[in-house]
Amino acid sequence: MANLKVTEIKAFVPAKDFAISKQFYQDIGFTMASEGGGVAYFHYEYRSFLLQDFCAEGFAENYMMHLLVEDVDAWWQKVEDSGVVAKYGVKIWPVTLQPWGMRDFCIADPSGVLWRIGQNVD
Repeated sequence: MANLKVTEIKAFVPAKDFAISKQFYQDIGFTMASEGGGVAYFHYEYRSFLLQDFCAEGFAENYMMHLLVEDVDAWWQKVEDSGVVAKYGVKIWPVTLQPWGMRDFCIADPSGVLWRIGQNVD
C-alpha cells in the first residue's frame, strides 16, 4: 500500500523587498529558520511559510494568509507592541467579530500581503 501521509503544507508568500520583509516577519515574532536561493523558511512554533524573493506586479496586494490562533487579543497586542506599524508604515485593522463566527484583525505586510489573524468563537 502506498504511503500518502502528508507531513506539511506551506504557502510561498511574495516579497517586493526581500530584506525588509524578512525583518518584518522577525519583528512580529516569526523565526527565520533558514534562507537560500531566494527563499526564507519562517515558522512560529510548528506553523510555517516560505517567503520568496519574488513578486509579480499586483500579486502581493491580492495575496492573503490566515493565521488561526487561540487568543486574538494577545496577538493584537503582540503586533502592536512590536512597533511594525510605525516602522514599516503598514496598515492594521482592529479586532472585529465576523459573521462567520470568528474574531479577527488584519495587517498588511510591507509588500501588501494581507494577514488575517483570528480565533474561532462559539
